Amino acid sequence: MNKQKNAFIAIGLMLFALFFGAGNLIFPPYLGQQAGTNTIPAMVGFLITGCGLPLLGVVSVGWSGKNLQGMGARVAPWYGIFMVAAISLTIGPFFAIPRTCSTSYEMSVVPILGSFGQAGLFVYSLLFFALTWWLSVSPSKLVDRVGKLLTPIMLVLLFALFAAYLFAPLGEWQAPSDMKKYGDGFTAFSSGFIEGYNTMDGLAGLLFGILVVDAVRLTGRTDPHAIAGDTLRSGVVAMFFMCIIYVFLGFIGASSVVPLGMQENGAPLLVGSMNWYFGAAGPLLLSVIVLLACLTTSIGLVASVSALFHALVPSVSTKTFVTVFSLLSCGIANFGLTTIIKAAVPVLVFLYPLTVALIILTFLNGAFRGSPLVHRTATLFTFFPALYDGLAVLDAVPESVVSVMNALPLAQYGLAWFPIFAAGFLLGWLLYLASGRKPSEEYAGKE
Repeated sequence: MNKQKNAFIAIGLMLFALFFGAGNLIFPPYLGQQAGTNTIPAMVGFLITGCGLPLLGVVSVGWSGKNLQGMGARVAPWYGIFMVAAISLTIGPFFAIPRTCSTSYEMSVVPILGSFGQAGLFVYSLLFFALTWWLSVSPSKLVDRVGKLLTPIMLVLLFALFAAYLFAPLGEWQAPSDMKKYGDGFTAFSSGFIEGYNTMDGLAGLLFGILVVDAVRLTGRTDPHAIAGDTLRSGVVAMFFMCIIYVFLGFIGASSVVPLGMQENGAPLLVGSMNWYFGAAGPLLLSVIVLLACLTTSIGLVASVSALFHALVPSVSTKTFVTVFSLLSCGIANFGLTTIIKAAVPVLVFLYPLTVALIILTFLNGAFRGSPLVHRTATLFTFFPALYDGLAVLDAVPESVVSVMNALPLAQYGLAWFPIFAAGFLLGWLLYLASGRKPSEEYAGKE
């Protein structure tokens, strides 16, 4: 029993490290500095999408007993492949993995050694992804390498910063700097909710879920209910640490306005905080934290994306995919952090509604016995507002369409897609009832 308990704790620490990258360090303190005295409601919204959605994504994989492709295939076989490719490439070699490298270079290397220009980033990216390849080529060893080694080191360094804050806060919380987004509790909550998308963890949860399930199975679990239970416990462990860190980072940001001034993003804010508390040792400590956070996330993403693509193309080994994605990520990382972040935004706002819809449908699947009518109708209704959100970021939508979308419920909070999804789900449910409650093949075989 104790061995099993220790196992899911180690898996939870592994999962925490896989989720927790440099973006997770940057966004919460900047949110706190922007929200000021409304940091608490803003942070509640941030925690829902920054911790709640990733947890639901991981648990949905254990709950369904299927990987991302299998979950998406309940809509249609092609949709399962589309979701695997779209989410994997977004959270993988196109955006998130290269971002871990370029961010760690900017925050770990440049503050200590100075900038060496494009040549410095090129050399660093080669070393970074060589290490990523070695640590992710054997997913069965992720728990030992990440959960039991790298994660505790990172946590100790982070909690040293939090202890310093508890004993001596930077300063008083100030009024919100952006009254339109954080002027009152409700707008602060909704703005924090949307800001949580930037972590990309809601998407990554569906990818990391397969690693958690495989790790649970390696402990000897075979019963589907036991696997789902341990997946949930591991997810709770990971999100417990995520929530604590997010809250402290948000509070640090909220108290930093007077001593550090308003910052353009969370990176200089963190550097200033570390300098404030630890003097000359601050940049070095922050460099270690950021490097460990980025490296562990890169490892998890390369391993999980490679496992999913191997499931799509079994004739190509996981090791081959690890090699290909490491090389591709290395190349894209050299475009620089600003370019990567800017290019990712329209893709993220398109994929997030589809991902949340898939998670909701997965948990409710048994209620309508896997009926394809419900899955397809709800997904179809979600697709168009999600596509609109992505195109709107690029200013590629006619003004007449913008006016219609802005008139929808929750549009002012960037959530117009949700009532449309709900309408699609309700219509699909009515069609399911009208069809005589006809189940999917998955459920028909059990009746």
